[in-house]
Amino acid sequence: MHTYTKFIISIFLKSLLYVFLIILSLVTILTLLGELDFFKEYNVGFTFPIYMAILDTPSSVFEIFPFIFLISTQLFFINLFDNNQLQVFKYSGLKNSKILKIISVTAFFIGIFIIFIFYNLSSNLKNGYLTLKNKYTNDDKYLAVITKNGLWIKDVINQNSYIINASKIEDNFLIDSFITQFNNDNEIVRNIKSHKIDIKTTNWIIHDPIIFKDNSVKKNELLRLKSNFNYKKIQSLFSSLSSLSMLDIINLRQNYIDLNYSTTEVDIQIHKLISYPVYLSLMVIISATIMFNTRKFKSSTLKISFGLFLSVLIYYLNNFFHVLGNTEKISYIASVWVPILILTFINAITIFKINEK
Repeated sequence: MHTYTKFIISIFLKSLLYVFLIILSLVTILTLLGELDFFKEYNVGFTFPIYMAILDTPSSVFEIFPFIFLISTQLFFINLFDNNQLQVFKYSGLKNSKILKIISVTAFFIGIFIIFIFYNLSSNLKNGYLTLKNKYTNDDKYLAVITKNGLWIKDVINQNSYIINASKIEDNFLIDSFITQFNNDNEIVRNIKSHKIDIKTTNWIIHDPIIFKDNSVKKNELLRLKSNFNYKKIQSLFSSLSSLSMLDIINLRQNYIDLNYSTTEVDIQIHKLISYPVYLSLMVIISATIMFNTRKFKSSTLKISFGLFLSVLIYYLNNFFHVLGNTEKISYIASVWVPILILTFINAITIFKINEK
């Protein structure tokens, strides 16, 4: 590796670490304030909200890594401009495009590290955070999970507990379901078997139920059951994919397929992770082109402000396409990769004649 390459990577990594630590500190403080507000009515020690904030912070930082890279790149070039190092590189025959290539490739490999190490660590911490936080919410006695054996729901209604298992979900219906009802002493009250249950609302309609109670079997045409769950609520329970590692997401996708549950949201998350290193590299490139094209501006604050404004636009662009993908207005592939292609196109235009800057 050339000496100038090591020098450029070193400065870039220092800028990245500097911004990362600042953002990490700010996010930790804001998260801690939120946890303190949440737990103020609970009898917990002061260290517990701090612990919860530590568990939750990494997943929040992961979401804003693209903007960390953008700002870090701006600071990197501000450092080069202020010390006239860019001119020294030019006199030595080092083109701007070469510098851009070095830091963008560095960002790509850091992105791979973030996906395989930081993301899996943050997802495990997030999972622990949600597990602990759930004990202090009103819904701690309710549970819904998807496994290779189908959908499992634990519900509590009027001091009766229900364990519901369904092999599939089709539209608003649970298919091939089995419900076990327990009383307050955890004794079985009855079992209900049904081929189809309408869960569009919290007033479930059980079609053709077979009821097993007191060693007898009874068949009805319809049975109504009050629940804390409906189809939309069940859908929302599986939206916290940030608490799942890459392997867990892959396993969850297969479970969704077995359950006949939509895999769109999971597919979007998988493609977001795949595209993440590319996304970070593109953010570095677009930040670099901003700095090259605004080099004549004396105010560094103005340059960084413009970068932050652009970050917000990129965030809403990504969010817009992800919403379209989650609602299946466009394909999940387009929802992830179209913003990437737009950024690539913008970079291709702004990078033009970069060596002359």
